[in-house]
Amino acid sequence: MTDPIADYLTRVRNAYLAGKKIVEVPSSKMKVAITKILCEKGYILSYKVVEGTPFNTIKIALKYHPQTKAPAIKKIDRVSTPGLRRYADVENMPRVLNGLGIAILSTSKGVITDKEAKDLNVGGEVICYVY
Repeated sequence: MTDPIADYLTRVRNAYLAGKKIVEVPSSKMKVAITKILCEKGYILSYKVVEGTPFNTIKIALKYHPQTKAPAIKKIDRVSTPGLRRYADVENMPRVLNGLGIAILSTSKGVITDKEAKDLNVGGEVICYVY
């Protein structure tokens, strides 16, 4: 596998499309940080890192609208890939859906959202867009 972050995003996207309640993905520090942001911003219900013998996994409880059963995440897209890294500075920070969505960035201050990066006055690699 050449892009584990794209694999993570695809597993979450496919689980939403299939109507699953829980999705399990292989764990890494970057994936745990992205999952933490998704949980804080209300895109997923909860998550738990499960210690396993061969490798650790992340169990993610997906969130749906109570009446319509529509997924909380409409779209989740990978921006920066191993073949083409995308960076943004503070002046050119991306706005996702005119501020309604979030962009997740990897910065010197850690993995944070676009709004937090503007507040901290740092730029970084744009990992994905979520809305």
